[in-house]
Amino acid sequence: KKMSELKENNKLSGRRENRIAAMQFIYMTQLNKGDTLERSLEDFFETKEKPREFYGFAEELIAGYNAHSSEVDAAIEKSATNWSMDRMAKVDLAILRLAVFELLFRTDIPPVVSINEAIDLAKEFSSGESRRFINGVLDKVKSTLTRPLRSAGK
Repeated sequence: KKMSELKENNKLSGRRENRIAAMQFIYMTQLNKGDTLERSLEDFFETKEKPREFYGFAEELIAGYNAHSSEVDAAIEKSATNWSMDRMAKVDLAILRLAVFELLFRTDIPPVVSINEAIDLAKEFSSGESRRFINGVLDKVKSTLTRPLRSAGK
């Protein structure tokens, strides 16, 4: 039993590290819109301690967000009452973009997991106020979902 718990914790911390990397990449590309996606990814992963292969989940999240950025941003705009996206802290926006992408398009991840992970990212990388803001926006997005909130879909 202990070994399976260790594996589970490693999987979780690996996923956490991957989410952090995905959030950092989304944050970075909000600030410098220059290179092609592939070039930006190469440069970004060169700065990381672990080999690029470790970040497969992060790359899935980044590619997914990039493929659906207009739908994700529309959902954020609609759910962030009285907030325009250009007024949001860039780190909060990156966290929201990642979490809303997961909520809308990653049915293999239970929505409560995506929301908890986003709040943990906000605790680590943003301010106390941001946690409440992010939670509020994600709650509104969550209320539009038609899938189970605590289990993964197909």
